[in-house]
Amino acid sequence: MPKIERVEVSITELSTRLQRKLSSGAADTGPAGAPLGKPVLVRIFSDGIIGSGQIRPVSPGHFSAESVHSVFSAVRDYYAPMMIGRSIFDIDQLWSDFDRILPANPNARAAIDCALHDAVGQALGAPVHQLLGGMCQERVPMEWSISMADDPSAMVDDALHAIGELKVSALCLKAGSPGGWQEDARNFEAVRTAVGPDVTIAIDPNTAWTVAETIRLIERLVDLNVEYIEQPINRFDIPGLRQIRSASHGVPIAADESLFTRRDAYDLARQEAVDILCLKIYKMGGIREAKRIADFAATTNLHVTLGGLAIQSQLEAASSAHLFSSIPGSLLMSGAEFLFGVGLGGTDPLVDEMSLVVKDGHVDVPTTPGLGIKISSAAVARCAIVSDVIS
Repeated sequence: MPKIERVEVSITELSTRLQRKLSSGAADTGPAGAPLGKPVLVRIFSDGIIGSGQIRPVSPGHFSAESVHSVFSAVRDYYAPMMIGRSIFDIDQLWSDFDRILPANPNARAAIDCALHDAVGQALGAPVHQLLGGMCQERVPMEWSISMADDPSAMVDDALHAIGELKVSALCLKAGSPGGWQEDARNFEAVRTAVGPDVTIAIDPNTAWTVAETIRLIERLVDLNVEYIEQPINRFDIPGLRQIRSASHGVPIAADESLFTRRDAYDLARQEAVDILCLKIYKMGGIREAKRIADFAATTNLHVTLGGLAIQSQLEAASSAHLFSSIPGSLLMSGAEFLFGVGLGGTDPLVDEMSLVVKDGHVDVPTTPGLGIKISSAAVARCAIVSDVIS
């Protein structure tokens, strides 16, 4: 079995700065040369194979407890030293060992998990979706995430660009505006009027509302075909989610910030609090755990969505594409969110060619071994802000 010889961890530069407005504040990839806001790349070297995985921590400015600095340190100082000499196939045992020395840290584990899946797929000559049970979807429909804006017309223009130029048929409006839920409702109404009745539109306030505000918004928008409402209230208020769901007039409620682990999924299902589980590779510790939560959803009659912007990262986008591909269509709501990883908002500086691109609102799932993304070692060296090797 291929043994891990060394692990390389790097904080890498992006091709351009991206800033978005959320209810929690500014989401910002930061200025050039500054580590904060940048992705962490993990490369695993084993018997001539290089498995690569990349995750960009979303904090500060969002709901995750990890930053780029904590992810880099967790990989370099704790996880990578335990991996040397181990088989790339022993993912579950590695996770058990990680739990004993440094529990949680899903962003750091996700980067390692994606790199291990890439390596295993290359060793077996199989694309990652075949490691997850096979291909259920050959193409991934995309969902466009619309940032909040001071002027509602900017949100309308963003929506029209997505459906007109990108041929996307699913939108998700960020909410939690300074003007309260009423302003969010007006934004939704403006976008719905502009795009017509057939485009799928969800709304995501990222915990900005109260139970009462969410119910009032639903009552106002119930006839405008709201696809779902994602995480309207505080992540720990599971009874509040159940109360909203009971008064939602059939509008599905999705959990995002409330869902990190299988235990979270179990609690949400047991309390009948939501209709949808939002999968994100970075918050669940990787492809493997996200797939397990999708399988759990199937046993509890819940649906799943696939989030995560994958900003300027072909590796993260490919990881999400393989995961999406492995999930039966009957479980899926809407499209996947990783458009920012396939050329929207900037190209990936670590690849010589963007192999994952959007065509007619869809992305084709890679079929070559591993994740199917070729990383340029020269580009990694050029883009590394901070880098270390563990052997």
